[in-house]
Amino acid sequence: QVQLVESGGGLVQPGGSLTVSCAASVSIFSINAMGWYRQAPGKQRELVAGVTSDGRTNYADSVKGRFTISRDNAKNTMYLHMNSLKPEDQAVYYCNLDLYGMVYWGKGTLVTVSL
Repeated sequence: QVQLVESGGGLVQPGGSLTVSCAASVSIFSINAMGWYRQAPGKQRELVAGVTSDGRTNYADSVKGRFTISRDNAKNTMYLHMNSLKPEDQAVYYCNLDLYGMVYWGKGTLVTVSL
């Protein structure tokens, strides 16, 4: 059973920075597709950023230039570094991965952007 545990969420002021982490219970070395999603109240879950096993990344237009996704295969951990946070970035952030066609999700970590 694959488990994903997000951490690092919290309260940050607009313009601030935060890094959230996703620890996997399995080796992520050969996992091609991993990503971060977010869901704000009353909105659908949306893709924030994705990263492949060879380091290719993609980002939602709303976070390009502000967020950076990365992965540390040795630690089986994926990160999302968030800069210049805006109130509209406030959401529960989820990580996911695709392992042999099965998609797994974490339970999420809440990021609150407020004064």
